[in-house]
Amino acid sequence: MSLLSETAIFLAAAVVLVLIFKRLRLGAVLGYLSAGLIIGPWGLRFITEVESILGFAELGVVLLLFVIGLELQPSRLWVLRKSVFGLGGLQVSITTLAFAVIALAFGSPWQAALIIGVALSMNSTAFVLQLLAERKQLASRHGRSAFAISLFQDMSVIPMLAIIPLLVAGEGAHAINPWLGALKAAAVIAAVIVGGRYLLRPVLKAVAGSGIQEIFTAAALLVVLGVAVLMESVGLSMTLGAFLAGVLLADSEYRHEIEASIEPFKGLLLGLFFIAVGMSANLGLFLSHPWQVVGAALGLMVVKAAILYPIGKLSGDGPEGSRSLAVLLCHAGEFAFVLFHVALTSKVMTSETVDFLIVTVTLSMALTPLLFLLNENVITPRLRPKVEPRFDAIPDTEEPRVVIAGFGRVGQIVGRVLNARRVPFTALDISADHVDTVRRFGRQAYFGDASKLELLRAAKLDQAEIFVLAIDDVEASIRSVETVRKHFPHVKIIARARDRFHAHNLMELGVKLITRETFLSSLSMAQETLEGIGFSEVDARDTVARFRRHDEEVLLRQFAVRQDEAQLIQTSKDAIVELASLFEQDRDTGSASGEPSPADLARSWR
Repeated sequence: MSLLSETAIFLAAAVVLVLIFKRLRLGAVLGYLSAGLIIGPWGLRFITEVESILGFAELGVVLLLFVIGLELQPSRLWVLRKSVFGLGGLQVSITTLAFAVIALAFGSPWQAALIIGVALSMNSTAFVLQLLAERKQLASRHGRSAFAISLFQDMSVIPMLAIIPLLVAGEGAHAINPWLGALKAAAVIAAVIVGGRYLLRPVLKAVAGSGIQEIFTAAALLVVLGVAVLMESVGLSMTLGAFLAGVLLADSEYRHEIEASIEPFKGLLLGLFFIAVGMSANLGLFLSHPWQVVGAALGLMVVKAAILYPIGKLSGDGPEGSRSLAVLLCHAGEFAFVLFHVALTSKVMTSETVDFLIVTVTLSMALTPLLFLLNENVITPRLRPKVEPRFDAIPDTEEPRVVIAGFGRVGQIVGRVLNARRVPFTALDISADHVDTVRRFGRQAYFGDASKLELLRAAKLDQAEIFVLAIDDVEASIRSVETVRKHFPHVKIIARARDRFHAHNLMELGVKLITRETFLSSLSMAQETLEGIGFSEVDARDTVARFRRHDEEVLLRQFAVRQDEAQLIQTSKDAIVELASLFEQDRDTGSASGEPSPADLARSWR
């Protein structure tokens, strides 16, 4: 089969299966794995040369680690040192020991047992990061812990690849070769760091100066692949080299351009890598010994999860985050394939054992996305406390002049201003986690639903003068206003609105003081933009002020016809023409009086 035909098969399988699995909310990774199983040697046999494809597809993991390195500046990497070496070192050492003991119990020689322990302690960085990215959990505590552990595993490749030859090397003069290899590896890493610091930027500057986008893309790919090939030539991990190159360019002014150039290649090759992993699964062995393979895969995942859960607790995560960390990293990764191949060629392990372990590892990788979804959608919701406190107890000593409902971005700024002028206020928020976070930063807030009458009474809203409605959720905002207007009609309401429609709903309830959350900041940016292109400060300020007055008038007009969509659309169109006419009149008046108009100023500046 030609390369073009194989490419078409890969793309077709990826498009169809990934779309299906995304529609079923099972994630893209499981879709890629299933595509590999279907088109591979144990499925429809469209493609049978798995090893060559897997070797090429590993470039996707290389590019992934490079992009991660770009996002991680050296200063931030130094901040993560405790998590990387603490959590990562603990996980790798304990897991290696546990699986080595299990392998010894099953009769493996100690050399093979150590290799098995090391191999199974690794997980797939690509799997972990893809799952976290799909769920937007990379910035969560368990996401950061998972990244730190995965990073340590990639870094630990150096000593592991130095130790493995020692296990299979003969006595005498040959025993020193691994140590020479380790010294060579250290020298290459030092050369990459020095070269990346002092040579890469001038080279990229020269390439960028050419103005040819495709040449810059080629240069970016050359940087990644060049460092990866250099690392591989001395027996190190290509992914570690790519990550190191990314970190060295993280402070570069070309960082975003490089990332944008590499992103399409990374996505396609990473998908190809997952497909190749699915193709490599020996379904024949699975079909002949299903219970043994499933039992081994589940045993592997249970042991790793049992080790990872307390490590998550040690990092400061709660039960939910620790469970997520254990589920994310309970599989074994693609690095196990490399180690088992080394053990097989060195005759430390038999081919039967290697085949069995490879299928076990592949099955653990395939089960991880399913287990992750099960944890997210079934286990976690059921284990969360079903009965939360209705609201925090608010001290009787509180005598607020202002009650703030919603203590997020908007509410906190209002609270800080009031606090600066010693105005007493009570802040309420519906998120217990958010309240805990606010309190850790030294600010006082109380948990509760501001639409509940008993909470508002406990907050002494009847004694307050102002109710600041800063709730982000539109429905919750409306419920709160209805409660306040009904039971505390004397309290003035100052409300935050997400958009015009939210503002109309608030106006319908009688709220008169409404601030659309992005309106004022947008006007400020518009004024700065006008000044930046040559308008005077006075003219820019007057333009924005006139626009604001006109928009607020239009808002009132649209409120009157809000139930009639056709009238609402026509009002918006009329407002555009009306506003243009107003500024056109200003321009004509300015020209007749001899004063430059905004348009004239802009033209003269150009």
